[in-house]
Amino acid sequence: MLQQSLPATSTAIELKRNMKLTCALVGFLVVILDNVNGFSSLKTFIQKSTNEKATFVRHLHTESLFLSSINDGRRQSLSVVTADNSSDTIMETVNGDINVKLSTNEKARTVASTSTSGTLCTISCADGIEGAPFGSFVDYVLNDEGNPIFLMNEMSLHTGNIRDNNQVTLFVQTSFSMQDVSRCSITGEVEKLERGVNIDSDAMDAMRMRYSITHVYADQVMDSPKFHFYRLNPSKIYYVGGFGVQATWVPIEDYTNAEPDILAKEAAEIVSKLNRESYDDLVLTATHLLDYEEIEKLRVTNLDRLGLDIRVTKRGPRKNTLVTDVFRVGFRIPVISVEDAKSEIQKIFQEAWEKGQGYTWDSDEPPGSDVPIIKIAEDSLGYE
Repeated sequence: MLQQSLPATSTAIELKRNMKLTCALVGFLVVILDNVNGFSSLKTFIQKSTNEKATFVRHLHTESLFLSSINDGRRQSLSVVTADNSSDTIMETVNGDINVKLSTNEKARTVASTSTSGTLCTISCADGIEGAPFGSFVDYVLNDEGNPIFLMNEMSLHTGNIRDNNQVTLFVQTSFSMQDVSRCSITGEVEKLERGVNIDSDAMDAMRMRYSITHVYADQVMDSPKFHFYRLNPSKIYYVGGFGVQATWVPIEDYTNAEPDILAKEAAEIVSKLNRESYDDLVLTATHLLDYEEIEKLRVTNLDRLGLDIRVTKRGPRKNTLVTDVFRVGFRIPVISVEDAKSEIQKIFQEAWEKGQGYTWDSDEPPGSDVPIIKIAEDSLGYE
């Protein structure tokens, strides 16, 4: 219960809220009944509802839990949510704590899965530049093991280089056009695929279908005698999480067994929209949840099912200096859809606003106090 009362709302708005919460509860029950392990979460939900405590309900649509109106120029919450960190809540954990970061293996696999093109670095065999690195723009898809598959013209320079020396590196990165994007270098040997020799017929047909769906031009050339499929078999993988964030070698077996993040395809669009349309909410989050003041720059740099990364630049301790830190703001439960992610983000924004307004709960803890936050990088140079 809020110790500081929110302004009264009209009956019509209250009725609309109740209808939306009912829809959210129905959606929650559908998810629970579809997941045997979810019955403990249902029990927790019922107990907390009985105790008249605000409870976060996993739902399918953001609008089902959040409704905002304008009152004296302020955003007014008509639906209050918190999250329970008990063992009954669905979450991913490491050593008993909420895990809010993907493993490096998952990050590398996600980068490779998100991209559909990259720079293929071969060893040149052309006169005058023998042995020099030669970079080519290439399209690719991944097979089920995460190995890149190329459709290449036998007349291309890089194809000729591969016939002479099949050691290559494929460099790929996420689609964000900034220096702190995640990128991955996959090094290994390339082999030409031949049906019935090093790939069976079913796998070949599935690969052709996957490639033609991803790259629409492929149907026009893949049956040409001048085009052939090639597979890159990785021997080394190097992952870079962004500027000054993380860089490490990834074991091949761990990369192969990892799954790409469920939000991989939509993350870039969501990040772009957040930076474009939710800057004020991000400032509130940095001010009240990250305890930042005198903010000069701020942007979201990454998003996945466990949380988002926020890069904040503030004035430094010395005159005319700037200090940049990167924070991981975690979700208290892993999301399973884009709508889930939007809901978790809106919940973080909501609690940052409520903390700024001075609202508190029965536990005397300010809103947002249980949002998992980790500083994952800082600018050691003291300027940007």
